[in-house]
Parts: sequence; structure tokens; C-alpha cells
Amino acid sequence: MVEYENRLDRTFAALADPTRRALIARLGDHPDLSISELAQPHAVSLQAVIKHLGVLEDAGLVTRRKVGRTVHCRLRPRPLADAVTWLERYERFWSASFDRLAEVVERHRLGSEKKGRA
Repeated sequence: MVEYENRLDRTFAALADPTRRALIARLGDHPDLSISELAQPHAVSLQAVIKHLGVLEDAGLVTRRKVGRTVHCRLRPRPLADAVTWLERYERFWSASFDRLAEVVERHRLGSEKKGRA
């Protein structure tokens, strides 16, 4: 369980940064990009992108492989799936809570309408 929590911690820490989320989204759309291609649309240096990729790689979200002089990156979705599984547990809790809240609000609204007619 501790290892699972450590992986989730690294995943969520990696996802906390908007540049890293953008890199993941780009790799989701283009499964095998060089670091240079991946860095092109960002207003940060190539060195900054490499550091961001290091964080993503440490979290298990990205793999890098060298082909000649070019380093290619690929998205590894498993840590994202683990994060979604963890979030879904809380989504069920909050959905049930919101459903109960909606019932209370509806009862209150109906009660106010009855009082308004009287």
C-alpha cells in the first residue's frame, strides 16, 4: 500500500504543474515525439522541458529512448489510470453527497412554494 501511495504522490506532484500537464496532453495526441518536437509550442527553454520530462519520468508517466542523437518520449498511461481509480472513489462519495444536497434543496423549495400559496 505504501508503494501505491508513493506512486500516487509522484503522479499528482507531476500533474500539479501546467507545463507538465501540457507535455502529457501533447504526448497523448502524438505518441512518439522527440524532446525538440515536444518543446516547440512551449515558451520555456529546452533545458526546462528536459527537467519537466525528468519529473514526469520519475512519476512513471513518460519514457525516453535514444535513437541515434535524438531522444524520443512516449506517454505511459498506467500511473494516470491509477490516479483516475483513486479519484473515482471520491467522485462516488461526492456524487452521493450532491444528490442528497439536491434532495434537501428540492424539499426546501417545495416547502417554500407551498407557504407562498397559502
